[in-house]
Amino acid sequence: MLPDNSYSEIVKIIQAARERAYYKVNEELINMYLQIGKYVSENSRNAAYGDSYVEGLADFFAKNYPELKGFTRRGLYRMRQFYELYGKDEKVSPVVTQLFGISDEKVSTLLTQLSWTNHLQIMSSCKSAEERYFYMALCVKERYSKRELARQIDSAYYERFMLSQKPTTPAITEAKKSTSNAFLDTYTLEFLDVPEVVSEKDLQKSIVRNLKNFILEIGKDFSFIGEEYRLQVGGHDYYIDLLFYHRGLSCLVAFELKIDEFKPEYVGKMNLYLEALDRDVKKTNENPSVGVILCAKKDDEVVEYALSRSLSPTMVSEYKLKLIDKKLLQKKLKEYIELAEGVE
Repeated sequence: MLPDNSYSEIVKIIQAARERAYYKVNEELINMYLQIGKYVSENSRNAAYGDSYVEGLADFFAKNYPELKGFTRRGLYRMRQFYELYGKDEKVSPVVTQLFGISDEKVSTLLTQLSWTNHLQIMSSCKSAEERYFYMALCVKERYSKRELARQIDSAYYERFMLSQKPTTPAITEAKKSTSNAFLDTYTLEFLDVPEVVSEKDLQKSIVRNLKNFILEIGKDFSFIGEEYRLQVGGHDYYIDLLFYHRGLSCLVAFELKIDEFKPEYVGKMNLYLEALDRDVKKTNENPSVGVILCAKKDDEVVEYALSRSLSPTMVSEYKLKLIDKKLLQKKLKEYIELAEGVE
């Protein structure tokens, strides 16, 4: 009798075929909604029909094809909206193109990679074309479920990401470039479900207990290696709070957790960790290690001074235990964009 691992190859073939079939069915479904949306849009614009056309069409489906789901008045309006948003050669913003490599020619491919459920979530939640394309591309890259996508939108991931792109000192800007802007200035840890954190050990244990949600927040390219990761330097032992590997950056990422405000001396300790990782842990084919100092608060000017002469790719971010007011972040982002456009 053959060993079980020989049968596992057949299972892999079946799973791959099922996945390809799912994507093909989804592609046809999205293209169908786009075509129907175009038809509804063009006919409902006619003064003789107007919105009554959509209502009449919904009644027709309900009466003659009750088994077909989704062709209600609301569903048909959604298909029309879908076409009017994406079926008219709308241009992809340079930001999204730079971040995800999505050009105008690849829009149709991008559209068919998302489920209809995720499209509905994005259309109902996002106000600008740039925000919509951002979440669409991010959704494809990270393979978000409906629930995961909803969480990222509710936590204002787009606004937090865009605000993290603000230029600062040359050293920090260069560090962000070297890490492909994979890190945010602010992380939302509302999933820990605690009003406050009383110790760094408590924060560390809470994150490990909620590791799946933490990786959703920092990015699915992260793979967890361990907590309190031991490093030996000379005759001393040091412990990294959380150690990850980032597949996209091909490097180790050390997280140092602080429940107080950022202090400049934290940088020196992180530099020691990164040097030890690069000398003793990093493999020859991997890139230099990256550090993230995650604090309860930070003063941006102090951070700039502390990192201005640091040669190590170290990021300083702050965490929030509650969802941030999305309207406040939208206001900040608008001010930043207006300021950037004024400088240009």
